[in-house]
Amino acid sequence: MSFGVFIHRADSIYKDSPAERYHFPAQYLSRVKATIGDWIVYYEPRKVLETRGYFAVAKVAEVVPDGEAAGMFYAVIARGSYLDFPHPVAFAGDRGLVEQGLLNSAGNISGRAQAAVRPLSATDFGRIVELGLADDGALLPRIDDPVPGDDRPIYGFAETQSPFDYGVTRDRVDYLGSRIVRDRVFRRTVLLAYDERCAITGLKLINGGGRAEAEAAHIKPVEHSGPDSITNGIALSGTVHWMFDRGLIALADDLRILVSRQVNNPDDVHALINRSGFARLPQRPSERPHPHFLQWHREHCFKH
Repeated sequence: MSFGVFIHRADSIYKDSPAERYHFPAQYLSRVKATIGDWIVYYEPRKVLETRGYFAVAKVAEVVPDGEAAGMFYAVIARGSYLDFPHPVAFAGDRGLVEQGLLNSAGNISGRAQAAVRPLSATDFGRIVELGLADDGALLPRIDDPVPGDDRPIYGFAETQSPFDYGVTRDRVDYLGSRIVRDRVFRRTVLLAYDERCAITGLKLINGGGRAEAEAAHIKPVEHSGPDSITNGIALSGTVHWMFDRGLIALADDLRILVSRQVNNPDDVHALINRSGFARLPQRPSERPHPHFLQWHREHCFKH
């Protein structure tokens, strides 16, 4: 097993769905197989306009043939492993190349940088993850941390959040699977994309302690195998989040806001919705809700 880099771009001819599968030709089969059971980092090439660079991490579960195209395969992403970086990592920074394994003996970037799939050293993996998931304190939690000695649960969680350790050893990498850590990272990623603004009401409310009122909601819930992908996330105020989870509101594929006929006070609910009648979204298309997840929510949650 080994770490790896998978190159992905939204306009690719391949049938990628980063949180679920990675589509690739046979020439990369041995490299992809080497990552089975281990973590990979997704990278968007520099030639892409406003590239995100290294933008997410995921774990490869298995490799299967594409039954519809000879010589093509899928790397199946382990359920619950995909995680977007709140801070996408540039190919090179102030200290030079982030992925230093791409340098040749002369100190120049080698041809390996053009490969769609390439191995990644543990040191480079740790560096990219540390930069991508770094908590800069820009977004405070919606509630205060628990007071010492106060064991009352807060929003269903009674355990104190622990600092994330970004080491590169195998036991530390396991922290990438921590639900507490993933919820915290998912919240930062979504609220940063939506500028801490509720997509339905359009309101951006910050309390006196500098905490955003908006919450990060999964469109397809984690308990139903919904990934921690920004395209499966949306920023919602507390009340709207409650209604969304209970199927009282939903979004059409064109992002029009739908209100269930089962709402007992439709006038009040419509008064909450921003005047456009459409969800307010991130500027980047790559950060907007994916129709696949919106359809799942309409079919399985929304009360028609």
